[in-house]
Amino acid sequence: MEIRPAEYPPLAANVEQAPPAQVADALRFDKGDDFARIDTRATPGFHGGKTEGREAHVLDNEVLGDLQERLFANALTGTAEKSLLVVLQGRDSAGKGGVVKHVVGALSPHGVHVAAFGVPTAEESAHHFLWRVYRELPRYGHVGVFDRSHYEDILAARMHGLVSREVWEGRYDEINEFEEGLAANGTEIVKIMLTISKEEQAERLGDRLVRQDKHWKFSRSDIEDRERWDEYTEAFQDVLDRTSKRNAPWYVVPADRKWYSRWAVVRILIHHLEKLGLDWPEGDFDPMAEMERLLRTM
Repeated sequence: MEIRPAEYPPLAANVEQAPPAQVADALRFDKGDDFARIDTRATPGFHGGKTEGREAHVLDNEVLGDLQERLFANALTGTAEKSLLVVLQGRDSAGKGGVVKHVVGALSPHGVHVAAFGVPTAEESAHHFLWRVYRELPRYGHVGVFDRSHYEDILAARMHGLVSREVWEGRYDEINEFEEGLAANGTEIVKIMLTISKEEQAERLGDRLVRQDKHWKFSRSDIEDRERWDEYTEAFQDVLDRTSKRNAPWYVVPADRKWYSRWAVVRILIHHLEKLGLDWPEGDFDPMAEMERLLRTM
């Protein structure tokens, strides 16, 4: 199912935006793509500026909300057992929190679950690395959002020497099997890698240092990780190459322009929800008969 073009609110005549499917195609990562060469200031699929981009984002949120409600309604009525899992990854200050706030925050809270994965607790460390992930998966009809995810068990483990190379290397295949199982059981998986330039990251980290209201966002490890920029680039490349699959694709979203990354993520989510082909479920009652009953109570 595709939303009819008329259902997309119009923009100014001089602004062009590609349909959701085209945006997804433009940003989907294919094995062999060079992560380091992606233009972090590019705006694939959108021809306009910040003002128009923000307007388009707000309007698209209405479409996204409609599709989310269809997902919820179909699961509630037993018409379709589907869910959506959104995985957010990226360098420090790439904008993961902003996506959660401005994209996920626009959805109806009764059908959304956000999980942020930090350093494993003692209890979590005592189990298999995917144990804590299973506990946060979205139920049918729900949108689940991982702010960082099971991929930290490769990335952080690799970069900080938390486990041996043999262990984190084995996790690529484990994650692929895990996600393949989720997809087979009705979970639509969308993986977003936000990418920013070294210059943009310096500006954002500097902002956290000069503004007291942002001090809480800063960690000294941010600078330590930044000093290993090229090593992290290689680690991201390996994750993208080895775990971008047909049923669990990675999308690399340029994020130097925050307005664009938020717009692009919404378009990608719209594309995946449209793919589910969910219409409004029919009620198990006769609407005319129930209307007559209602009128008799007036």
